[in-house]
Amino acid sequence: MARPKPLKRYDLCPDGVTIVVDWDKFVIGSSFFVPCINTENCKDQVYEIAKEKKFKTEFRRRIEDGKWGVRFWRTL
Repeated sequence: MARPKPLKRYDLCPDGVTIVVDWDKFVIGSSFFVPCINTENCKDQVYEIAKEKKFKTEFRRRIEDGKWGVRFWRTL
């Protein structure tokens, strides 16, 4: 099954639903949560974008507000 294409270059689409991240607000020390089932695909997409933008990130798979997904933090 082919991966669905996100609407824009830096959008995420781990489960076939486009998620828009405001990358300009992703400053060092901040984080965001992506609710999704395919956490491996989500992690790969964020790491690909972070590498291009020269961001260092960490992630944790977790449940937040009853939803499974991944939280990403921007580090130094």
